[in-house]
Amino acid sequence: MEHGQPVLGGMWVITLIMVVLASWVLYRFIAPKSFKEWRNAGIIQAFIIALYAEMYGFPLTVYLLTSFLGFDIPWLHVNGHLWASVFGWGEGMAIVEMLVGYTFVFWGVSLIIKGWREVYKAQKYDRLVTDGVYKFRRHPQYAGIYLALLGQLIHWPTIPTLVLFPVIVFAYYRLAGKEERDMIERFGDEYRVYMDRVPRFFLGWNRSMKLAFNNNRN
Repeated sequence: MEHGQPVLGGMWVITLIMVVLASWVLYRFIAPKSFKEWRNAGIIQAFIIALYAEMYGFPLTVYLLTSFLGFDIPWLHVNGHLWASVFGWGEGMAIVEMLVGYTFVFWGVSLIIKGWREVYKAQKYDRLVTDGVYKFRRHPQYAGIYLALLGQLIHWPTIPTLVLFPVIVFAYYRLAGKEERDMIERFGDEYRVYMDRVPRFFLGWNRSMKLAFNNNRN
């Protein structure tokens, strides 16, 4: 076996374990209720299955690249870090690719969990959530989904997940808009003021600079 690396594929028990764990996190902390929330969670579920089925089961993307597009990618597990493999960056960059990807994944998952905690506490008192992670973005859980999935695309890109990612981004963008309209009906001007003050998903450059300078002055 080249470089003592394990080969890609065939580890279906690990595939099942990872799908179950990732799905538990998804449904535990996203907690879908409406039809659209369940539909969007289902798309993420498809992303999870496609990701781990290729990571540990059958490497469909590597198979297609080597069989039909002429790429020379040995079927070693380290070569699942496709950006490094396709562009010939070597195993060192594959490790960097993994570290960068997991940084985004952990950042995203932390936003999902923290957002869930804030909403859970607010539901007890039927109040608008504007503190914690909601102080910096109106939809921290959806931003967390974007970051976590982007991290997986950096870490372990596959053709199915690359196709599903923009679909998920669009679906949650639409859902965020609907939820904001519902919040305006429920909280009125209080939520409009909050919308004017806090970005939907991520801070823009100008707002980031203002926030940084204001914090330094304090």
